[in-house]
Amino acid sequence: MLMIECPWCGPRAETEFSCGGEADIARPLDTEKLTDKEWGDYLFMRKNPRGVHREQWMHTQGCRRWFKAQRDTVSYEVQGYETFERPLLAMDSNEANAQGKAQEGKAP
Repeated sequence: MLMIECPWCGPRAETEFSCGGEADIARPLDTEKLTDKEWGDYLFMRKNPRGVHREQWMHTQGCRRWFKAQRDTVSYEVQGYETFERPLLAMDSNEANAQGKAQEGKAP
């Protein structure tokens, strides 16, 4: 079973989450000028890479909050997460904790 670390609730089973798919997809600015094919590509076409991939996840059976995870699609290892308020943080890293405190204006 895949364990996913919710940034707010801690490690939980994958069954508690819903995957929102590929992260960081920019919505086209002027959608009225897009062809049907371009609009369809934006809505439905996604990458399916082998290796490191960024995904959106929602903790549906917990805090119901969205976050982004960086996951290796081969090993299923979640390498880090990003809330929508903070940049990517490596899990279990003292350096990431110190960086997070520094961003909040606190001394490490």
